[in-house]
Amino acid sequence: MPVDAWRALVATTRDGIEINPLYTRVDEIAERPAPGRFPFVRGGDRSGLPESGWHVSARVEATGEASELNTEVLDLLNQGVSALWLSVPAADLAGVLKDVYLDLAPVTFDAGADLDEVAGAFLDLLDQRRSAGDGVADRAAVIADLGAAPVTAAYAGADSIGLEAAVALAARMSEREETIRTFVADGTVFHGDGAGDAQELAYAVAAGLEYVRALVSAGVPAAAALRQVSFRLSATDDQFASIAKFRAGRLMWARVAELLDAPEAGGAPQHAVTSAAMMSRRDPWVNMLRTTLAAFGAGVGGATSVTVLPFDASIPGGLESTSRSFAERMARNTQLLLLEESHLGHVVDPAGGSWYVESITDSLADAAWSALQTIEAEGGLVAAIESGTVREAIARVREARDTDIAHRTAPVTGVSEFPNLAEQPLDASRRGGDDYRYGRAFEDLRDRSDAHLEATGSRPTVLLAGLGPQAETTPRVTFVANLLAAGGIEARNPGVTEAGQYATAREGEDIAVLCGADKRYATEGEAAVRALRDAGVSTVYLAGAEKGFPVGATDRPDGYLALGIDAVAALTTLLDQLGVK
Repeated sequence: MPVDAWRALVATTRDGIEINPLYTRVDEIAERPAPGRFPFVRGGDRSGLPESGWHVSARVEATGEASELNTEVLDLLNQGVSALWLSVPAADLAGVLKDVYLDLAPVTFDAGADLDEVAGAFLDLLDQRRSAGDGVADRAAVIADLGAAPVTAAYAGADSIGLEAAVALAARMSEREETIRTFVADGTVFHGDGAGDAQELAYAVAAGLEYVRALVSAGVPAAAALRQVSFRLSATDDQFASIAKFRAGRLMWARVAELLDAPEAGGAPQHAVTSAAMMSRRDPWVNMLRTTLAAFGAGVGGATSVTVLPFDASIPGGLESTSRSFAERMARNTQLLLLEESHLGHVVDPAGGSWYVESITDSLADAAWSALQTIEAEGGLVAAIESGTVREAIARVREARDTDIAHRTAPVTGVSEFPNLAEQPLDASRRGGDDYRYGRAFEDLRDRSDAHLEATGSRPTVLLAGLGPQAETTPRVTFVANLLAAGGIEARNPGVTEAGQYATAREGEDIAVLCGADKRYATEGEAAVRALRDAGVSTVYLAGAEKGFPVGATDRPDGYLALGIDAVAALTTLLDQLGVK
């Protein structure tokens, strides 16, 4: 065996982290401190957390009267939700939170530029309840996150309270008896733009640093400033990467706290949100599997609270055939099954001690710390965002990922692989958009196909021309049919096996794909291409690589459909040739 045979089995992530095929005791590291102790890799302070594990968080947005929203909130809390992520106006806040025990259900706000008013209404509500004797003996048990994110909101182009106003708000919060954090270092905005895991961690920690520096400059002690910051991170269906991300994030923030001489304040809570970028519009039912893995990874990785997006969240207005209540119930029950039936939260840091998980946790933290140092050298995250450095760095990772997806080396189930061309087409209002999603380029092709179906009553169609017995052609027929379906192109297979059948098999198709084995191409390929053209086919593709076709043949295919091609480019060309606008 070659001495470097091991290298052929090593995979490298988009963050440059090498993943070995096997981890052994050689990779063992010293046992980490217990959960709740610096550097918090195994988990932060568990005060306020359910005994079963993490908080099941649900997002609630103002859509009607406060009383109606209050009924919805109470229903959610009765059905297993234990934390709320609210986007409601200040005037409705007291009504929405009526009868909600705030010492049992933590609240996170998404108020944008209206945060000052919302925070004021929330504090008024707390003071009114206290004066009325709400029975809360331990005021610190009331946990809230105001959700101020002025730095990351600037990157996302979202409305936000200004940094100076947020600092003044945080100074007030640090004096309260309740546990209220003002700032959220939101990594999800970078992930949603295509950032890798190390980048998301680096930029989230850099945002946290901006907030801490602003607070310290305003006279807030470092320990108190650190306790005014929480984190929001994305969780994807790469379960081990998600587990490592949340552990590495705590390790990094603990290091920041240590450098500020306040290590005990480095255990910031983490709010996990299942990745919006990984959610597909096509075959959205697969998203239930994706979000299950993501919730698993975040929970096992030690997230404080987890929000699972509904399986049809990427479709504007949701899936037509599905009710909102069903989609939201499935999202909620995904976590409840993990917690109540699988009992995942009964063991803190169950992945801890795994040679693999410990190794990638440290490797990811190192990669993210290096990216953080680059940002710091430029003057901090605000400066790096303004200069375009952050957007350019994310663009490089996004383009590399998109290239892998386009070549189908990074498959997206239901989109680039195993697409369901028979599913109900999306109407025009649910197509397009500006959001970034893995496999978005394939879904754009499907949008073209749907529009063509809407305009003509049929999908663009290509003829599959078999060359040889079906046992011999089936592998490539299946490959081509799946490839074409990923672009919204129907592959009509009449089951022909020889060139003499092509003329009668054609039903007006202008494009055909010749499907056979390389050994048969060598002897019959040229005649088959000629027969297809004689039958009226204007463009002939070959299923397989060009090297499989005779070099000296005069009648040659016009293109080749093989493993490793840029499928998006090939399918785009095919749709253009088929006259699909």
